[in-house]
Order: sequence, then C-alpha cells, then structure tokens
Amino acid sequence: MNIMIASDIHGSARYCRDMLCRFAAEKADKLILLDDILYHGPRNDLPEAYAPKEVAALLNTVQDKVLCVRGNCDAEVDQMMLDFPILAEYALLCTEEYTIFATHGHHFHTTWILDLT
Repeated sequence: MNIMIASDIHGSARYCRDMLCRFAAEKADKLILLDDILYHGPRNDLPEAYAPKEVAALLNTVQDKVLCVRGNCDAEVDQMMLDFPILAEYALLCTEEYTIFATHGHHFHTTWILDLT
C-alpha cells in the first residue's frame, strides 16, 4: 500500500492543490491528513491562497482515499464542509506490514509507526 501523509493545510488552496497533484503523481492508495485543514487559527497569518471552501471542495474529490484526524484548529463547523470524518483525536491504519497510529500531535505529542514484522 502506497500512503501519503500530510498536515496543516490551514485553508491554503495552493498548497492543497500541490498536495493533491503529488498524491496523484505518486499513485498513492491512501491520504492520511494530520489535520488543521480549513482554518488558519488565531495565532497564524493567513496562508497563501487562503480559500477554505475551495480546499473543502478539492479534498471532497478524494474523500474515499482520506483518513483524517482532528487538529487543534479544526471544529465541528469544518466537518460540515467535508465529506469524510475529521474529528477523531487519532486513527489507526493497519496494513500487511505496519500499524500506523496517526495524530495531529497536540494531545498525544507524537506520530509513530510500529513495525510489526
């Protein structure tokens, strides 16, 4: 399984498009998003090409390939824009080779991959 991991799009349509182009080029089977998808947060400047509605529309085109966890800038209102779940504090993805524990890091402070072989 070919997996791509990304995080902290913060509503940037430019970076979301770049990420999805790379996702397609790599022919990845799954996109793990460690979140902060739509909102930039009160401590951050507006990112380049800030367009949360466009980011939601772009990500909804690959909804069947996305596994997502909640970031510190994500809220229930963001979930209303997205066609895949984003509010889990962590996620597990089990492959034949690995079990992947994914989190944004603001609660668990780590993202690690455990080799079960």
